[in-house]
Amino acid sequence: MAFTSAASAADVGACLITKTDTNPFFVKMKEGASAKAKELGVDLKAYAGKIDGDSESQVAAIESCIADGAKGILITASDTKGIVPAVKKARDAGLLVIALDTPLDPLDAADATFATDNLEAGKLIGAWAAATLGDAAKDARIGFLDLTPSQPTVDVLRDQGFMMGYGIDVKDPNKIGDEDDARIVGHDVTNGNEEGGRKAMENLLQKDPGINVIHTINEPAAVGAYQALKAVGLEGNVLIVSVDGGCPGVKSVTEGVIGATSQQYPLQMAALGIEAIAAFAKDGTKPKPTEGKDFFDTGVNLVTDKPADGVKSIDTKEGLAKCWG
Repeated sequence: MAFTSAASAADVGACLITKTDTNPFFVKMKEGASAKAKELGVDLKAYAGKIDGDSESQVAAIESCIADGAKGILITASDTKGIVPAVKKARDAGLLVIALDTPLDPLDAADATFATDNLEAGKLIGAWAAATLGDAAKDARIGFLDLTPSQPTVDVLRDQGFMMGYGIDVKDPNKIGDEDDARIVGHDVTNGNEEGGRKAMENLLQKDPGINVIHTINEPAAVGAYQALKAVGLEGNVLIVSVDGGCPGVKSVTEGVIGATSQQYPLQMAALGIEAIAAFAKDGTKPKPTEGKDFFDTGVNLVTDKPADGVKSIDTKEGLAKCWG
């Protein structure tokens, strides 16, 4: 995807708005945006929510970007529905708005989305978990450590993708928690961090100490879940799967904390986003989605050292070569 020359991007302002500025995923996203902005001569301003789920700070950031005369905004929305009116205001003011990683709800509320295929990411870890368990998959006790109560799109897609890959009837694919598969112990939310993962795991263990499969929204939540399991001596009994592919997460795979993770590429998302804003500022060009999809797919790979029949994967050596954070 080629967008523009460096000289044409001079005097172009752009904003990057992430969910937090501490999660390694968003740190890498900021690095990718900053490097590409420097290369193209784009004036980049970065904003973030105080915690995952802090939509109010993101709305305020959009207002600042409009007031500053920015040409475009790259955003990973904490509240994919609630942010839509603020995004509309930005687009009405002539800004290009691109959702990174997390699609807005509805997806066309943004001009474009550059993201991992999060449904596919979930399918990969679900299929791996089922294949790894073999015949025991039909009797598994499964817990879900999700993101936030607002069920942002990225959360729904990974959660439902896992179920599809595992072979669970998801009922409404746009909703978490309406399925009735007897193997599911329950869902809890983590806010996408270790402490949240630990508490959510503790809550699910109270429902069923026999849990043996855990889907986690991201690797920090997975590590928190592992800590909770280890505290009660159950860390060896539970298969943990996740999504992200950060360097700490891939190392967790090598250490056996996480069985498999779906790796995504935030630096590429952000760099392409800055190129798109520069191109839009030059001549109004808007990015196009990947052929056959309604967003631009930045790719995903399953990372594990225990490959399963029928599930394509890369090992942790290759995963570490491609990781971030």
